[in-house]
This record gives sequence, structure tokens and C-alpha cells, in this order.
Amino acid sequence: MLAHLPVLHVIIPMMAAPACLILRRRELVWLVALVATLMSFAVSIGLLLQVLESGPISYEFGGWEAPWGIEYRIDLLNAPLLLLVSGISAVALVAARKSIEAEIPQDRHGLFYIAWLLCMAGLLGILATGDAFNVFVFLEISSLSAYTLIALGKNRKALWASYQYLIAGTIGATFILIGIGLMYMMTGTLNMADLSERLPEVSSSRTVFTAFAFFIVGVCLKLALFPLHVWLPNAYAYAPSVVTAFLAATATKVAVYILIRFKYGVFGFDFAFSSLPLQSIFLTLGLTGIFVASVAAIYQDNLKKLLAYSSVAQIGYLIVGLGLANETGLMATLLHMLNHGLMKGALFLALAAIVFRLGEANLSEMHGLAARMPWTMAAFLIGGLSLIGVPLTVGFVSKWYLVSAAIEHDWWPVAGLILLGSILSVIYIWKIIEVVYFKAVNERTAQVREAPLSILAPTWVLVVANLYFGINTELTVGITRMAAANAFGGL
Repeated sequence: MLAHLPVLHVIIPMMAAPACLILRRRELVWLVALVATLMSFAVSIGLLLQVLESGPISYEFGGWEAPWGIEYRIDLLNAPLLLLVSGISAVALVAARKSIEAEIPQDRHGLFYIAWLLCMAGLLGILATGDAFNVFVFLEISSLSAYTLIALGKNRKALWASYQYLIAGTIGATFILIGIGLMYMMTGTLNMADLSERLPEVSSSRTVFTAFAFFIVGVCLKLALFPLHVWLPNAYAYAPSVVTAFLAATATKVAVYILIRFKYGVFGFDFAFSSLPLQSIFLTLGLTGIFVASVAAIYQDNLKKLLAYSSVAQIGYLIVGLGLANETGLMATLLHMLNHGLMKGALFLALAAIVFRLGEANLSEMHGLAARMPWTMAAFLIGGLSLIGVPLTVGFVSKWYLVSAAIEHDWWPVAGLILLGSILSVIYIWKIIEVVYFKAVNERTAQVREAPLSILAPTWVLVVANLYFGINTELTVGITRMAAANAFGGL
């Protein structure tokens, strides 16, 4: 069984989805989805331990040796993200049972869990596969499921948000497929390890340059890099709250992973930064995204949309780390992918608790809410401090290394801009704290009581993780440092 762990964590949710379709009963479907997710989480832990102990794992399907057959490859770059996706999914599913009662009609609960499992299986498949075409296949599985999950939101605007995401996602996927097709045309292989050996022989070809450009643009659409982010704020704002928590913590991180995997592991660092001026492009778009999205967040009344723009800003930090083009910058990006998943998952689950009790996410209706929901707002406060980058939280750790990476280049203005971006996040987080803690309870909030334990408990699991990994950084920093070193040595 241990030999099949690389495929099990994808197969389990993939098989659980049709089982949910057969069972139909709401409680049974939720239980099957949760058990399948917990099993995938356990498998991800086993895979990470194996990789740490004995190095990368290669799993060949049907006994066909790569590159002739399809290969799953687990290493230090994707093993922690497998853990993040399955872990966030498990935590969010615990909260989903109660949360969706207020946001999704009861007759659609079965569809919700089926789409959730397929989305998770798609994300895990993207991370695990060593085949370029399968990246596209799993990307489409996760994307189509995500469109469905977003469209289940109770507001009719959820349909429009899902449609926007569908259009942007389809364009992005088409660009990615064109890039993969051109790579295959020039090399005759789809195995990523084999591609990395064959592409240098034809790297001077215009076709390879075109493939790289198409692929980069397509992935940047998927990860919502400014200014290709227009689909994300509405998608996060109008999706069911627990769906937003799951997607915000995982989906964009997986897209950044694709960018890193192909940039370092397929095309190679030298080609990636010589064929296009990626360093200046990433730094410019990343820093611009941080400031534009943070300023947009300051003026939002809807907290879901506020945190959505905050996510666009945090994607900017990830891209700046890649644009710094050094080992510490890549390490900071990998670390912030994990840390941002924890902080944004905690924030959106706390928001799910607010929506469950209050029925909406507008800040103007939350006067004095901390007095009525103290545990929920305490969780939101700690998540907000982590987002800012306050010491003893995970946000501080990754921003510390991001600033360090800029200083390694003696790029003090870039380091200063990164810090200035954190100050902008102080403004919009303080705006929330001021309303919920320092304004008097109004008629609306006077009727509100604390969220149920089934939503609070998973929220606080992520809050505690924000604090624990902000204090004890040995595991996260150690893994990401080794992964960054491996990437610069050729994945």
C-alpha cells in the first residue's frame, strides 16, 4: 500500500465523488466527503515524511517506465502543498456542514460535496503529476468544479462571478494548452523531466519562445496576477463562504506552483530569465499589484471583497519573490504560499462564521460585533495580524525572508516597497477592528450570538497554526529552503 501513496491521495476523493452521488443523503454525503479528505490528508503526511527521509518519489502507472508512461513525482516542492490542499480541505469541510445551511439550498448540498471532492482531486493531481498534459487535464477538473462551487452562492451575482471566472479560466487554460502543444511539437514528449532534457537542444527556436510566452500568460491568468485578476474579487465575494476559504487558501497557490515547476524544472532558470525580461516584469507587476489591490481593499465595505483584493495583493508578494531571481526569493515565495494558505483560510472561515450568524458580510452592519461574537472576532484579529506580518505570526516569517531576498541584491527600494505594502494592510485590517471592537452594538448585531462550535473549532485550528508556525519555523523554513536549493540546482 505504501508504494501506491502517490496515486491514492488523488484516487480517494475522485472515487468518493460518485459515491456521494449514489448516497444522496446530506449527512452521509458530508461524512463520506470528510472521511475521503482526511484519508488524503493522512496520505499527504506519509508522502512528505517519505520525501524527507528518502528523497523524491516516482510512481509509474501500469508499469510503463517514464517518459513512455505517465509518472507521478513527489518531491520537496510539491509535498508540502499536497499537505496544505488536503489539510485546508479537511478543516473547511468540518465547518461546511453547518456553514452551507445558511447559504446553499438543501437540495444542492449533495452537488456541493461532489464538486468539492472533484476540485480537491484536481488540485492534488496538478501537484502530483509529472506529465505536462495531465497538468492541463487536472487543471480543467479543478476549474470546472470551482465554477460550480462558486455558482452555488445564494446571491444571483454568484452566477455572473462564476461566468467571469469561466471566461478568464478558459482563456488561461487555452493559452496553457497551446504552450504545452508547442513544447510537444518541438520535443515529442510530455514528461516534465524529459522535457527539461530535450528543450535546451531547441531553446533557440522561436516556437519554444512562443510556447514559453503562452504558458506564462495562461498561468498568470489562472493565478490572478495583476492586471489579470479581474475575475477573482467577484468570485470570492459571491461564492459560499466556505468555498471562498478553500479556494483562497489553495487554488492560487497551486497555480503559482505550476509557474515555479515549469520555470525552474522544465524550461530552466537561465532560459526563463533570458528569453523574456521576467525579472523586471514580475517585479513591476508584483509590486503594482500589492499597492493597487491594497488600496482597493481599503475602500471595500463587503469583507469578502476586501479579503479578495487582499489576496490579489498577497499574490503580488509571491510574484515579487520569483522576480527577485535568487534562492532566498524563491524560498520566500514557497514559504508565503504555505503561510498565506493558513492565514487566508483562518480569515475566510471566521468570515463564514460571521455570515452564518449575521447573514451578510458588509462591514457597515457589524458595529460592536466583537461583543456578540468574541471568539470569532478574536480569530479574525489574529488572522489579520498575520496578514499584516506582525511578529510571532506566519506572515512575519515569510515577509522577513522576502525583504532579506531584496536586500541580498542591495535593492533597498524594493525592500521598502514590500514594507510599505504591509502598512497598507494595516489600514484595511484596522478599519475592520475599529468597527467591530470600538463601535457600539446596533440593532442588527444585538440579535447576533457566537458562531456554533462546528465552525469555530476548525477556524481556531488554523489560527493556532498561524501562531505555532510563526514561532516554531524549523519545519516550514527547513523544507522551503531545501526546495529552493533543489530548484536552483535543477528540479
